[in-house]
Amino acid sequence: MRESIKTPSVAPVTIPALTVGLDVADKYTIICGIDAQGEIVERSRIRTTPAGVEGRFRGVERCRVVLEVGAHSPWLSRLLKDCGHEVIVAHTRKVRAISDNPSKSDDVDAEMLARLGRVDPKLLSPIQHRGPEAQAHLAVLRARDTLVRSRTLLVNHVRGVIKSSGSRIKKCSTESFARQADDDVPESLREALAPMLKLIESLTEEIRRYDRRVEQIANKSYPETELLRNVRGVGALTALAYVLVIEDPKRFKNSRMVGAFLGLRPRRAQSGDKDPQRRITKMGDRMLRRLLVGSAHYILGPFGEDCDMRRWGLKLCERGGKNAKKRAIVAVARKLAVLLHHMWTTGIVYEPLHKASREEPATSVKKHETVKPGRKRALARA
Repeated sequence: MRESIKTPSVAPVTIPALTVGLDVADKYTIICGIDAQGEIVERSRIRTTPAGVEGRFRGVERCRVVLEVGAHSPWLSRLLKDCGHEVIVAHTRKVRAISDNPSKSDDVDAEMLARLGRVDPKLLSPIQHRGPEAQAHLAVLRARDTLVRSRTLLVNHVRGVIKSSGSRIKKCSTESFARQADDDVPESLREALAPMLKLIESLTEEIRRYDRRVEQIANKSYPETELLRNVRGVGALTALAYVLVIEDPKRFKNSRMVGAFLGLRPRRAQSGDKDPQRRITKMGDRMLRRLLVGSAHYILGPFGEDCDMRRWGLKLCERGGKNAKKRAIVAVARKLAVLLHHMWTTGIVYEPLHKASREEPATSVKKHETVKPGRKRALARA
């Protein structure tokens, strides 16, 4: 008897009555509307302002609106949802048909967005924008990060100029650099470097103010950061950035997906028998990825506490090879991102040596202890 093969039922694709693609620019937004049959029914443009968007989309029939991620997409997506429309924010870097189109223009981009959103929104790798409060708090972290990078640039410049003159600045922390460098600057360079030293000192004071503000935000508005800070090497800044960037931990099916979301997994270019080793994707939030890598440096550094991650990372370093330590740091950063998500979703308290305690042998024999043959058989049976 021949067995009948049952074909799994596939849910029908729902095509909206109207799909609107938006190509957003600073002054004007280009609109392309496509109906359910795939015919273009509208080509127009509006001003990229709240008044211009509301004038076109407020009070009209509900439709699917597709736009690219960018500087205007956070407020635009919130406003369009408030107008009652379905909004898809496309990650166009993952859509080669848009980013690498040889006939790229505003009208073509708007039409391509509308057509892809009409057929299957998943083709656009849609993203989710965070809420306005989280965006405001994240702006504090990004402002601090900008000041830190600016200070680093100035410090490196001062060190390089002084080194080129035959002098050196003694090793010191970045916070005390301005005071230390003031004593080591040659008189011939003081006119050129004195304003920079004042600016570095001013930036240091501003960064300290941001640090205090970060502590206040974390303690007052995001109590879950206290749980994440139980991991040595994760401070208020890293914990708050993690919570604000992820925002909703339930958006991931499992914790392992967070590493890929933050760009900490290797790229793949597998084809046939070839599967070369590639660098990480770096597709996620740059600031959070940099903070996690900094925490990984601390965990593997001389002041890191003995924990499962440190032992695992040091084993990776011992394998040797080119850039072994760099790979170990990135691997620990990825493992840390997964661990923080697991702690956040489950509420478990961090145990530094949780895995090591489970792997300890139940029975151990001292190094110089003489074991009788009968005792050996008993231990073997145990």
